Amino acid sequence: MFQTTRRRLALWYTTVTAVLLLLFASGVYVYVRSTLVERVDDTLNHVVEIVERSLVIEPKIGVNIEASFRNSGQSSEDDHIDLEWFDPAGELRWTTFAKPHNIPLHVNPEGETVTPPDGIVLRQITQRLSTGDQLLGYLRVSHPWFEVSKPSRQLIIDLALGITAMIITVAGIGWLLSGLAIKPVRDAYQQLKQFTADASHELRNPIAVIQTNVQVALTDPDEQFQRRQLEVIERLTRRLGRLVDDLLFIARQESGLVPVQRTSFSLTSLLQDVIEEQQALAQEKSLTLTSSFPDTDVLTQGDRDQITRLFTNLIANAIHYTLAGTVSLTLSHSPSQITVTITDTGIGIPKEDLNRIFDRFYRVDPARTRSAGGSGLGLAIAKIITDNHQGQITLTSESHQGTTVTVTLPAKTNLKAIHSSGSGPASKIPSVSQPIRS
Repeated sequence: MFQTTRRRLALWYTTVTAVLLLLFASGVYVYVRSTLVERVDDTLNHVVEIVERSLVIEPKIGVNIEASFRNSGQSSEDDHIDLEWFDPAGELRWTTFAKPHNIPLHVNPEGETVTPPDGIVLRQITQRLSTGDQLLGYLRVSHPWFEVSKPSRQLIIDLALGITAMIITVAGIGWLLSGLAIKPVRDAYQQLKQFTADASHELRNPIAVIQTNVQVALTDPDEQFQRRQLEVIERLTRRLGRLVDDLLFIARQESGLVPVQRTSFSLTSLLQDVIEEQQALAQEKSLTLTSSFPDTDVLTQGDRDQITRLFTNLIANAIHYTLAGTVSLTLSHSPSQITVTITDTGIGIPKEDLNRIFDRFYRVDPARTRSAGGSGLGLAIAKIITDNHQGQITLTSESHQGTTVTVTLPAKTNLKAIHSSGSGPASKIPSVSQPIRS
């Protein structure tokens, strides 16, 4: 499909360029040819003027042909111009042609192209010359047409060769450019294809389980059994709702239709609220949740809901995968950036999985994560939110030794220069406290 599209793009690019080149070449040819014709006609008219001034007129016999044209033959031959003199009756009296062409006399002071019986094409101007009321005769001046046709043919050959070379070059460049243009589309299509396949699998599984539990509950009249089945269905619908919420968030980021709602707020206050919300989850697992903040209030600028979701997911993630020990959050800042570090003593992540940890639907342990309710989108969403705010997120971890996630964001003063920028638009989606693990 993409190769066909690439060929079509290259073909269209080449075709349009070829049409433009042909139009340009046609214009050049018409201009050059008309210029050559005008130059020949100007030369013929100039010769007519010279001959007319050099005519020797005698009172009784009129034009003295021998005296008037004695030096015209050699000069005309050198200039490739031939002269013919006709008397008032239209009879040919003198010519520089070695052999008369027997072309009928036709007065045409504007110039015309004629082809004699012998096949030699000529450009001619015929003038009627008179003095007072007395008709002296007719002067016809001829110029070989090859002075126009020969350079015109050579110009056509040169233009054809040039256009051919240009079209071949443009076709090659068009093929390269179409490849570069279609590469993002191909990559996006592959990502969408993979994303759709993964999402359909994630949605199909809980829906199938819900359907099975409903069917089992309907066939068993025991109310206690039905209640247990409904509780399972409720858990599955919550998991399905979180997955749909994550998918909608990512889809809105990629659509480019929803702008980031940037406001100034206290990051210190936001993180304190998140810590307070997650304390209950930490106490249930007998974990210690600590935090460290600077003495001064740290201000930032961005989408408050997205930032809340970012740190809620990261802290809940750390708590969920820490079996015993502590989860700590540290906030620090400098004039140029803000740094938030979340460290846990949990199960950790193998080194070979770290380079893919921010991929969508990627799980370090698929079976374990699915049973825990994870969708494999948590860290991917965290990466998107961080990129939206011109920040960076990094993760270091070792198996059974814990994980450290570091988020850096530009300080408020630096954000003024990039107020309207961002890697993608965002929607205001409520933060979730359920653990999401990639």
